[in-house]
Amino acid sequence: MSLLAVQGGATGTGTVTLLAPVTNTNRTLTLPDETDTVAGIAATQTLTNKTLTSPTLTTPNIDSAQFATVSGTAPIYPCRAWVNFNGTGTVAIRASGNVSSITDNGTGDYTVNFTTAMSDANYAYAPAQSTTGAASSAYGFTTISTTAFRMRTVTGGTVTDYDQVSLAIFR
Repeated sequence: MSLLAVQGGATGTGTVTLLAPVTNTNRTLTLPDETDTVAGIAATQTLTNKTLTSPTLTTPNIDSAQFATVSGTAPIYPCRAWVNFNGTGTVAIRASGNVSSITDNGTGDYTVNFTTAMSDANYAYAPAQSTTGAASSAYGFTTISTTAFRMRTVTGGTVTDYDQVSLAIFR
């Protein structure tokens, strides 16, 4: 039988207490045969090289490097920026992700400014526009950069303001 050694710190004055549960059933705590740290459930822990079986993640923080390790038949290319804004009168963002502001350059001419820059300007974009009850699919762009995307909303060759303008950026 192995021995259990309990050792205290030379300058510590606290008490470590091991309590057995109130039970009529024997319980076993098996320690690994290596030097390790035992982690409790009361404190936040950082797990490295661990596998979680069927975890429930309530607010996961997944960075772009982690997407590269997702299994499946098709790769994942997340939306890097998106915005829905009112393009008439005073331009106003309704909702967005990674968009810091919209610059109104004139009638139907907008610059969407990114909060965090893209890695390069070789991204795909998906614009959409409509006015209440009438959709239009004509658009144009004038500038694509890592920090902004300048676009125009067009009807019949005429640059026009729309009350519903959206843009999604994929890379």
